[in-house]
Amino acid sequence: MAARLLERYNAEIKPTLETEFPKNKMLTAKLDKVVISVGAGEAMKDSKLMQNIQDTISLISGQRAVQVIAKKSVAGFKVREGSPVGVKVTLRGERMYEFLDKLCSIALPRVKDFRGLNRNGFDGRGNFNFGLDEQLMFPEVVYDNIIKTHGMNISISTSADNDQEAYRLLELVGVPFTKGRA
Repeated sequence: MAARLLERYNAEIKPTLETEFPKNKMLTAKLDKVVISVGAGEAMKDSKLMQNIQDTISLISGQRAVQVIAKKSVAGFKVREGSPVGVKVTLRGERMYEFLDKLCSIALPRVKDFRGLNRNGFDGRGNFNFGLDEQLMFPEVVYDNIIKTHGMNISISTSADNDQEAYRLLELVGVPFTKGRA
């Protein structure tokens, strides 16, 4: 499945981008990495819930997720230095293409009343960020194994210099954006 998207990038997407944005062929936009992260919130105090979140993200991504540890104590948020505050996983290469293919073709269409991702998620440097409300849209997740539903942030990092180039790359990859003006 992942090889299919990678082959399509090399055969169709890359030549299209080279004609639309003419410059050095080595500077053609490509996908660098995808980061999936979950802020734990109230799960910081419950190690069983934190482990469940880590297992779920590992199952979704196909790669072992790691816990993020607090670097500083923050009294206002009741966070102590060294305590787990979230879970993240960074995908590159074949796993990244496999995850993106699964996200765009299987998971996002399963969301009720889904009209596309908001185009305002670009950061000005060619990276796209968006959030999902729950993890149950992924086919690997078994509802009975979930202690509590949680959302996640997905950050897609590209080698593009600007948002227009990154938008066109993600559009050709198959990321569903909302119709109309941004």
